[in-house]
Amino acid sequence: MATLTITSLFAGILALIYVVLSVRIIQLRWRHRVGIGTNKVEELQRAVRAHGNFIEYVPLMLLMLALIEFSGVGSAWIYSLGGALTIARIAHAAGLSSNAGVSWPRTVGVLGTFSVLLLQAGILIGIFVGQL
Repeated sequence: MATLTITSLFAGILALIYVVLSVRIIQLRWRHRVGIGTNKVEELQRAVRAHGNFIEYVPLMLLMLALIEFSGVGSAWIYSLGGALTIARIAHAAGLSSNAGVSWPRTVGVLGTFSVLLLQAGILIGIFVGQL
């Protein structure tokens, strides 16, 4: 019986990153006295987008990672995909939080996230095709 141990590890790590992104928003809201929205405070806008972008991608990608692990794909693949996703999300959040425009960490984050997403999609489709 598959236990999804590796996916669980990355879900925990990514949950901690999510908490950090959330706490950052709370701190900025207190500092700038903004209860709802961003009041056009650029630093808060960037923090909200870093948080929002994280939650837009990570749940689907964790689900895909779990499906891949559950299907019996080797643990090296699961660690590689989960590790790359984690690094990409940290880079993206750091890049977006520090700079509203283009930055190297943000670019690494975007390319890393899309690469993992596309690779996961290919693996899952390959698993399906292999079972026909």
